[in-house]
Amino acid sequence: MEHQARTNPEILGEAVARLKSGRLVAFPTETVYGLGADALSDEAVGRVFAAKGRPAGNPLIVHVSSAAMAQEMVVSQWPGEAEHLARAFWPGPLSLVLPKHHRVPKRVTGGGPSVAVRCPDHPLALALIEAFASPIVGPSANLSGSLSPTRADDVREVWSQDEVYVIDGGPCRGGIESTVLSLVEGRVRILRPGFIGSEAIEAVLGRPVESDGARTPADGEPAPAPGILGRHYAPNARALLMDEFAVPTGVDPAGVVLVTHRPPTPEGDVRVVRMPSRAEEYAARLYAALREADAMHPTLIVVERPPRYGSDSAGTAIWRAIHERLERATGEQGGTAASHDT
Repeated sequence: MEHQARTNPEILGEAVARLKSGRLVAFPTETVYGLGADALSDEAVGRVFAAKGRPAGNPLIVHVSSAAMAQEMVVSQWPGEAEHLARAFWPGPLSLVLPKHHRVPKRVTGGGPSVAVRCPDHPLALALIEAFASPIVGPSANLSGSLSPTRADDVREVWSQDEVYVIDGGPCRGGIESTVLSLVEGRVRILRPGFIGSEAIEAVLGRPVESDGARTPADGEPAPAPGILGRHYAPNARALLMDEFAVPTGVDPAGVVLVTHRPPTPEGDVRVVRMPSRAEEYAARLYAALREADAMHPTLIVVERPPRYGSDSAGTAIWRAIHERLERATGEQGGTAASHDT
């Protein structure tokens, strides 16, 4: 079903009609499903915030079909470094944060001065943007803070087709959200880790990349990047991240679901959700696995901490992003590092 909208013009036509009328459309990307709306319509963007229950200070990523469309979203000349990165990684899972143009509604950026733009690497997402002929916002198509959707059915569980028109592109191959990179004020800084790591970015730009994330904003202050406010990527059940599995004291093993990449099966009544051992495969399965664990209605989900390093820098970058998502999901980051919707 990956080419559903390309092979069925009626589906694409209905999606574009809804966007033009200010309504919401869920669309697949290579990372997760996005909740789309006209990025230049304050009213339509407001519907995204309302549908997700998203804090007003939490900005959105603007999705474009080309670097030329992205340039129209920024206030000044398209920086040379942005052009180099777009040529190297677009279409792909890299969002660039730059000073916004006045045509971008303040609501999109949470009231802040910068906008995040990216060109997704999925034929249906690109077809939708091209047919709409204008940028669309695309935060993950889920309620704020909950597990990001990697299948169309994940979106349908939250909203009816009348509320959110869903374009079904099958499972997302990436499974976790894009790397978010700020190019503001002459700095090159990763606000949220993703598939594209600092090593790959440094190879393109020829200078060091800061990777300390975005600070948590003060009360009432716009977030410098989407998704850094509170717990994110979280299942409904309480979740713990452990180096090595053990049933916590006072917890009934029958109420525990273990998510693990290790082969041994724990003794007793603990239920197990198996994870792949390769970084790319683990990332693609991560949110689906947590949904599977949640569906067992446990009192506790325990995730055994996966590896931190891959066989090369690309693998290590993915594990770094996976750890960030798991720490967010289990509340272990304490709000000190960045997270970001699609």
